[in-house]
Amino acid sequence: MDAAILLIGDEEFCNPLLDLIQTIKTLAIQTLADPLEAMPLILAQQPELVLVQAVQEQSLALCGQIKAESRLAWIYCTVVEDQDRSSPATELERRASALEAGADAYLYLPQGIAAAVRDSQRLLQAQIRVGLRQVQTYRELMHTNDVLSAIALSDPLTSLNNRRAFEWELPRQIQNARSRSIPLSVIMLDVDFFKAINDTYGHLTGDQMLKFLAARLRHNLRIYDTPFRYGGEEFVIILSNTDAPEAMRIAARLCQLVSEQPFAVDEQLDLTITISAGTATLQPSDDAQGFELLHRADQYLLQAKAQGRNQVVGYKAE
Repeated sequence: MDAAILLIGDEEFCNPLLDLIQTIKTLAIQTLADPLEAMPLILAQQPELVLVQAVQEQSLALCGQIKAESRLAWIYCTVVEDQDRSSPATELERRASALEAGADAYLYLPQGIAAAVRDSQRLLQAQIRVGLRQVQTYRELMHTNDVLSAIALSDPLTSLNNRRAFEWELPRQIQNARSRSIPLSVIMLDVDFFKAINDTYGHLTGDQMLKFLAARLRHNLRIYDTPFRYGGEEFVIILSNTDAPEAMRIAARLCQLVSEQPFAVDEQLDLTITISAGTATLQPSDDAQGFELLHRADQYLLQAKAQGRNQVVGYKAE
């Protein structure tokens, strides 16, 4: 794997390690003399490995700082004891102190780095490779977690985000709208007489219609609008930076786009469907989770269906 390593210590510490590490060709190497100057660099560049000279003041504190930052905690930190010190602490006590401070590993090389590179090159290289394996494992776990999260938040039929994703995203959008003092609206819509489609043509055709509808919605929304399959034949769209009149216009346009162009199920069957929609816009008194906002959109959707379907209700009621 390609990786970066940061060496922190004096020249007698860093120079022999540079010669050693350069034999591991996948590593990019950077050196720094003072641990007190390391955190800005680590935050900016996030090297996979950090080797720090134990004799340097703040070396153990640096390991603790790295592990305290959740976005940096995966970095593999090794403390290297390369000098004899007039201290009553034993090697085991120093190792325990380093690990307790946040280091992932501790190397005791009191004869000095130069001698260690000459006599224990295999040990030093092995320690570096241990760190690389740990980082690689972390990356693979994060990738797996990202894949599983995407699966958990995606509707398998329509490939839109699902209800769980909506319930996570709406509070975030509300907080963003309020912090920026911009409007936020939602559209709740569903397919008119969808049960009749399933009863007449079968559930496979019904599923195909939902996929077609999802694609048409996605392709006719603005880039910053987010559609979700809420459940069954119901969909919800979050309209960022959109006031009530604009939400009504968008919903009316979607109703028209759906009703005016039939869906080609196969070579023998073209189906024309309609949708009904309710729109609602965030109010100062609405709760932070969006329950009241969504409830109003749902009530307007029910009104649209009660008034004859294939229409939008919302703006006049706001």
